[in-house]
Amino acid sequence: MKFWLLDLWLAVRSVLRQGRRTLIAVGAVSFGVIAMILASGFIEWLMDGMRESTIESQLGHIQVVRPGFVERGTSDPFGFVMEGEDAALATVKASSHVKIVAPRLGFNGLASKGENTLTFTGQGVSPEAEKVLSKSIRISRGRNLSAEDASEIIMGRGLAANLDISVGDVVVLMTTTAAGNINAVEAPVVGIFTSVSKEYDDSALRVPLRLAQQLVKVSGAQQWLVLLDDTDLTDAKLAELGATLSKDKLALIPWYDLADFYNKTRELFSSQLDVVKLIILMIIVLSISNTLSMSVLERVSEIGTSMALGLTRGRIRRIFLLEGVMLGVVGGAIGVLVGCTLALVLSRVGIPLPPPPGMEEGFDGQILLTVPIVAQAFAIAVISALVSSLYPAWKASRMNIVDALRQSR
Repeated sequence: MKFWLLDLWLAVRSVLRQGRRTLIAVGAVSFGVIAMILASGFIEWLMDGMRESTIESQLGHIQVVRPGFVERGTSDPFGFVMEGEDAALATVKASSHVKIVAPRLGFNGLASKGENTLTFTGQGVSPEAEKVLSKSIRISRGRNLSAEDASEIIMGRGLAANLDISVGDVVVLMTTTAAGNINAVEAPVVGIFTSVSKEYDDSALRVPLRLAQQLVKVSGAQQWLVLLDDTDLTDAKLAELGATLSKDKLALIPWYDLADFYNKTRELFSSQLDVVKLIILMIIVLSISNTLSMSVLERVSEIGTSMALGLTRGRIRRIFLLEGVMLGVVGGAIGVLVGCTLALVLSRVGIPLPPPPGMEEGFDGQILLTVPIVAQAFAIAVISALVSSLYPAWKASRMNIVDALRQSR
């Protein structure tokens, strides 16, 4: 321990002796850590927001459906309607950590007002449940659906514009029933909504569940969307409900099996972030390696004298390794401090972002700070500093004592 402390003190003095070079190396490490924290935090904030938006507007944490609905539900939507499953629905609603269970019944058809007729994608929903689940759907004009037994419609902004519909107008919805017959209902539009997807707004409308059941002549729903109070509990709740519900009659689908766009986007951003980290790591390695290599060249006679006085080659290596690690630790600590401060300031001020593809409105971005992001940035700084000091330390320890002493003459 005494030798370790002595070597650490020698490493500190050696680092402080070359102030300008040390500042450049520490600055490079700090810059790298700051860049990693800000880039990782911003992407993590985007992905976290996208995940929660996907869950709260489209998928829920868990979907309860008939087996085969995911694979064949598009071609035969009414072949997978859950009818007579009141006991199972009550079990799901009574389960712990379940905030809401939202039944949905999907259907397609034609919407008409006067001479204007367009195809639509409709959903029969529970208004009370959707107030909690569909947070990303914003009512831009009018109001939301009021009650499950009401006869009314809310419509996407794009669909309303194409049909030249305003709040209060009466629309005729015509669709094919589960038995293959034609049915139609007439109802007023009480609200115009916008969501995160312009494509969805251009074709979507929603009606109370009972009106949808009346329109397509069924008594159940195709999906029960289960919203939990914590996304991290998804797998545990999936296992719990799977042990309770009949697997022959009902299937449980977690949100991440359905969120294909989210999964591919996260994979793409992760790959891009890995490239950024690799570039930063190379900058740190080259900076510290150059600093220590120059230090070795300037301290040839000093190294020779130390070895002549009995300092072993192992301790010479250890001193230079400690110098590199010290640069990484100091630079990493400064980078973490500055990076976290910048992240908090930028999150408070907001980062103006343009509307992403498929959206019409921009938003303010933030930097999400998590322990893994900060710890990973600091660890990369220290490990890369250690790696970059290996060659200079080996080179210093392999010097010939006589040649090193002769160079001082």
